[in-house]
Amino acid sequence: MDYKELREYMYSLDRSLFVPYVYKKYADFDEPLPIGYGQTISQPSLVLQMTYLLSLEKDSKVLEIGTGSGFQTAILSHFSNHVYTVELLRTLSEKAKKRLKDLGYNNIDYKIGDGSEGWIEHAPYDRIIVTAGAQRVPDELIQQLDKDGIMIIPVGPQHNQELLLITKDKEGKTNIRKIEDVRFVELKGKYGWSHEDMKD
Repeated sequence: MDYKELREYMYSLDRSLFVPYVYKKYADFDEPLPIGYGQTISQPSLVLQMTYLLSLEKDSKVLEIGTGSGFQTAILSHFSNHVYTVELLRTLSEKAKKRLKDLGYNNIDYKIGDGSEGWIEHAPYDRIIVTAGAQRVPDELIQQLDKDGIMIIPVGPQHNQELLLITKDKEGKTNIRKIEDVRFVELKGKYGWSHEDMKD
């Protein structure tokens, strides 16, 4: 994946189309912005970094956990073969689907549900990206990552997660590498911070 090409494409996207009207004037700032329902759109520099780490290829089948506004989804769509994106919040998913279809992105399938459980019907995936902080790495996502696959996911407590790069070799053995400290909104569902498992 060419970094310059990725950067140029990402910054050619009008980010203001992906945020509520009240925040459009801040769309060019390198900072996260609210998109409603307690969710945010990540700062462009972090979107760029996470996407580059995925090493997308034109034939990649990608699973995205957390559709959100669809900004990250659009970039994944452009640089891969097909994107399967899962969002827990129906309103966000439906808005993103309409927005992306209006913009001409047609290689995307949408699902409403607990993204931490992945989307087993279309597994395995060459690449998986999670755009919310998880309590721990979901076992289901590891299982749905194909051999030679790459996953990026923020993992840890509410105010300080680690951005992890997880790779799977040809034999199916996984390797986990910390990239940096980050702060994301909570991954809702089975692997979220507020799930009852946190009490154990």
